[in-house]
Amino acid sequence: MTIHADTVRFGVHSGQLHGSWEASLELWQAAEELGYDWISLFDFLRPHAYAPDWPCFEGPTLLAGLAARTNRIRCAMLVSPITWRHPAIMANIASTIDHISGGRLEFGVGAGGTDRGYRQYGIPFPEGRVRLNMLEEACTVLRSLWDEDSTTFHGTHYRLDDARLAPKPLQAHLPLVVGGDGVRRTARIAARHADTWNALPVSPEVYRGKLDAFLKHCGEVGRDPGVVRKSITFRAVVGDSPAELRHRSPAQMAGTPDDLRRQYLSFGSPDDCFDTLKVYADMGVRDFLLAVKAPVDWKTVTLVAEQVAPRLRAYVAGG
Repeated sequence: MTIHADTVRFGVHSGQLHGSWEASLELWQAAEELGYDWISLFDFLRPHAYAPDWPCFEGPTLLAGLAARTNRIRCAMLVSPITWRHPAIMANIASTIDHISGGRLEFGVGAGGTDRGYRQYGIPFPEGRVRLNMLEEACTVLRSLWDEDSTTFHGTHYRLDDARLAPKPLQAHLPLVVGGDGVRRTARIAARHADTWNALPVSPEVYRGKLDAFLKHCGEVGRDPGVVRKSITFRAVVGDSPAELRHRSPAQMAGTPDDLRRQYLSFGSPDDCFDTLKVYADMGVRDFLLAVKAPVDWKTVTLVAEQVAPRLRAYVAGG
C-alpha cells in the first residue's frame, strides 16, 4: 500500500497494558470502527513507568493476534528496541505479521530505553552510543532482508552471509518507522533509513528544533525529507465542556491543571485539540497518534476520531 506523502492519518497508540486479551481486542476493533487509520503496540517487557508486576503482553505475539482480528486499519509496532532481538529475527517476525495482516504492517525500531526487563531478565543493555550503532546496522539489515534476494552484511554488531528471508513481506515496500527524540544520531538514522520518523511533540518550540535537525540530516545524507512521513505520538484529554472535563474519571484527571498540561499535549475541547494539532500539521506532521493509557478514556478516543480528525484532514487538504 502506497500512502500519499500529504495524507493525514490519525491513529491510536494502544500499548498492551490493558490487562487482558479481551480488553486489547476491544480497543483495536473499536479504533477500526471509529475510522482510525493506524493502531500500534510498543515492544516493552516491563515498562519502567508502571509497577514492576503490571500486566504487559509480549509485543510481536500480541500484534500478530490483533492483526488477525482486524480488517482495514494499519497495524504497527512503535517501536521494537534493537536490544531484544537480532535484526534478522525482527525481519522474519515482521514479514510473518505482514502476511497475517494482509499487508497492513508498519514496523518501527528504536535504540531502546528504560525497561525493568533488562534487570529482571538479565538482558544486556549497552550504553547509548553502542545501541545507536546497533540501530543503524539493524535498519540496513531489515531493509535488505525485506527487499533483496540475498543479504551479506558484515558490521560491527551483526554479520549475515548470503542470508535469505522467505516469504518476503506481502507489501512490496514494508514501511520502516524509526522512533526517537535524539537530534544528533536518531534523527540522522531516520533521515537515512526511515519511511516514517516518529517523535514526541512536547511543545511546538521543542518539536521545531527536532524537525530542523532532521531536515539538516536529510540534506547531509542526500535524501528528500518529503519522502519521510513525520509522525507524533501525543496524549490528550478531550471533553464536550469544561464542566464535563472536571467530572472525568480520576484515573485520567490525577494531578493539578498544570500537571495535566505537562502530561497531555491537549486538555480541553475538540476545538482546543484541533488548534493544538494544527500547529504541528503546519510543520509537516501527517501522522497523529493518540497514546491511550489504561483504563481507556473512551470519550477522548471517540471525540478525536469524530470531531478532531475530520477537521484536521480538511484543514490540510484545503491548505
